[in-house]
Amino acid sequence: MRYRLRQKLLALGDDYTIQDAEGNDVYYVDGKALSIGDKLSLQDMDGNELAYISQKLLSLHKTYRIYREGEMFAEIKKQWTLFRDKLTVDVPGPNDYEVQGSFLDREYEFTRGGETVAQVSRSLFSLRDSYGVDIAPGEDDVTILATAIVIDQILGDQDEG
Repeated sequence: MRYRLRQKLLALGDDYTIQDAEGNDVYYVDGKALSIGDKLSLQDMDGNELAYISQKLLSLHKTYRIYREGEMFAEIKKQWTLFRDKLTVDVPGPNDYEVQGSFLDREYEFTRGGETVAQVSRSLFSLRDSYGVDIAPGEDDVTILATAIVIDQILGDQDEG
C-alpha cells in the first residue's frame, strides 16, 4: 500500500492528513498544540483513534511511545550514528523494525529480520512538500505510518532547536 504524507508547514498543533496513492484522505493526524512534548493522535477519517503518539521526556535518546487502545504498543528510539539516521521500533515479540537512511531527505527504509518491509521516499510523489510511504502487504500500516510521523516530529524539533 502506498500513502502520501505532506510535510507540515504552518499547522497549528501539527495537524495533517495522510492520503492513499489516489489522493483520497485515509488518516488524520491531530497534534496537541499546547502540550509538553509531542503528543499526536492518528485517526481514521471517522475520528476513531488508531494510535496515540507521545514523546517520552527526560530520556537520553529521543524516545516516543505508540499507544493502541490505551496500552503501550511500541517504543521508538533514535540511535546515534555517524553517517546515517537510524532508529529502532520495539514492538511486542520478535518483530522489531529497524529504520535507516536519510530522515532529512525523506529517503529511508524499514527492515524487519533483514527484509525491507517499507520505504519512504520523496521520489514517490512529484510534489515538493510530499513524500510517499510504500508498505509491503501484510505489514502493520498504522505502526509504520506512526513511525514516519515521529520522524517528522524529530525533524521539526531539530528545525526549532
